Amino acid sequence: MSRIAFATLALGLATALPAPGTAQRPSRPATRARLPRAPSAAPAPITIPYQRFVLKNGLTLLVHEDHKAPIVAVNIWYHVGSKNERPGRTGFAHLFEHLMFNGSEHFNDDYFQPFERIGATDQNGTTNEDRTNYFENVPTNALDVALWMESDRMGHLLGAIDTAKVNEQRGVVQNEKRQGENQPYGKVDNLMTEGTYPAGHPYSWTVIGSMEDLNAASVEDVKQWFRTYYGPNNAVIVLAGDITPETARQKVEQFFGDIPATPPIAKQETWIAPRTGSHREIMQDRVPQARIYKEWNIPEYGSADADYLDLVTDVLAAGKTSRLYKRLVYDEQIATDVAAYVDLREIGGQLVIRATAKPAGDLARVERAIDEELARFIQGGPTASELRRVKTQSRANFIRGIERIGGFGGKSDVLARNEVFTGSADHYLVTQRRIATATAGDLKSAATRWLSDGDWVLEVRPYPTFETAASGADRTKLPDAGTPPDARFPAFARATLPNGLKVVLAERHSIPQVQLTLLMDAGYAADQFAAPGTASLALDMLDEGTTRRTALQISDTLSQLGAQLFTSSQLDVSRIALSTLKDNLDPALDVFADVVLNPSFPQADFQRQQRQRLARIQREK
Repeated sequence: MSRIAFATLALGLATALPAPGTAQRPSRPATRARLPRAPSAAPAPITIPYQRFVLKNGLTLLVHEDHKAPIVAVNIWYHVGSKNERPGRTGFAHLFEHLMFNGSEHFNDDYFQPFERIGATDQNGTTNEDRTNYFENVPTNALDVALWMESDRMGHLLGAIDTAKVNEQRGVVQNEKRQGENQPYGKVDNLMTEGTYPAGHPYSWTVIGSMEDLNAASVEDVKQWFRTYYGPNNAVIVLAGDITPETARQKVEQFFGDIPATPPIAKQETWIAPRTGSHREIMQDRVPQARIYKEWNIPEYGSADADYLDLVTDVLAAGKTSRLYKRLVYDEQIATDVAAYVDLREIGGQLVIRATAKPAGDLARVERAIDEELARFIQGGPTASELRRVKTQSRANFIRGIERIGGFGGKSDVLARNEVFTGSADHYLVTQRRIATATAGDLKSAATRWLSDGDWVLEVRPYPTFETAASGADRTKLPDAGTPPDARFPAFARATLPNGLKVVLAERHSIPQVQLTLLMDAGYAADQFAAPGTASLALDMLDEGTTRRTALQISDTLSQLGAQLFTSSQLDVSRIALSTLKDNLDPALDVFADVVLNPSFPQADFQRQQRQRLARIQREK
């Protein structure tokens, strides 16, 4: 056993501030009860205040002020994705996303370079079935650089596209496709996409497209894609962070206002494409463990049933006490992992359950267990405790996402997604209200409507073993980034407990969340005195049971509180971290202390962790 020289506990304390013009319920005092009771009323919604402007050329601007750091998130969504393609011309949306980083008419070079020079972070572009987005976080003083670059590729790209660039990026995309398909289970996406939608449906081909269609793409095809879909009237730009609406509007009009609109684009209607009967496919792949996928077509993003089914998947497979995880992985130990999730898109969605059988396990037994648990849910719905848990988890996950102004799940992402897909940037409030007021009957009814029939099943089996014998802006130069302002950090409060534990408190009051991290001066370098993996395995065992609680009780209590427990080990330091809602700090901290101070290291759970870790190592070979 290694000696711990010292420990440091870092805390981040956050409280919610009421949004302008919204009522704020008084906070409830924290309770030390093990499991929180269901609140008598739905919690107050978490809001993202914003102002909306529409330029004369049709560009929609959303502005959210958040002055906690001198940073602005820039997030542009073009309302075009792979569903706007047609058979024989697939992969264009994603190919064009790549070309958008290869230079514009007034900056015909690698688009990452200027952003790197100004210290931009989280810069990327992504494509899915319904939209293509480009985003970055930039220092406030360098916002003009980002807007100049984004507006130049929106309004001045065609002159920079040539055959050499198209050929180069075609090769990059095709290599990306090969790499994805050569990974374990990498061909599942192709089979699921083609097998779950009828021919001709806008979701019946993959986002990355086919090799044949990519080879057929010409320079003129690519330019026509730009002329059709990359106009300001088909885009939403969100600026979130250290900026006022007045300044944001002035800057966006300056850089984007002279870009002409494109012809209107026809809106595609909802097409859920539900199936009847069960459809099954079997594939062999170079994988160490068999895996099963079960999929149903469900309603689109923004619909009530989609929100209810999102909660259903959490009841089934979110956390150790969820129905499928507890039965398949914990109790019967016939699977090494299980997941359930919804993929919600603009004109239809999908619900997927996925489970990986243990090495040399019985995949049919895994499927029977899934079917039995799903039938039990459809028959009886969730328990009151399960409903409380998934509601709290959903709220906590949303709050954790909007702690950031940019990136996936951040404030700018939430506003853009809802504006593009529903026409209302604050539709997320409708989702929050539905989730907060959802009843067990709502979840049961949605599951009955959409999961009772029409499943598509894919079995992925390992290959058998064979043996072989032997203009608004000055475009002549980039704007001056200016002098960056000093970064503003919260003040630290420090204390030392009687037992020598050093405590550091950093207060930030933007969201009602508390983050705690216990740092210990020992990492996996100490494995040299035991065996490789000892440190990380010991940390993994902390939440497998204490002298006061079993592993399932720990998991269930944290889930009910909307809290999460993390452990990690590096070369010379180990971490145990807790993330919890502020209102639930006391009971969450009680669990945290119990895990840290009273681990019991039960033998059966230790052996199960060993088997799971060995299975993960085998999958990586």
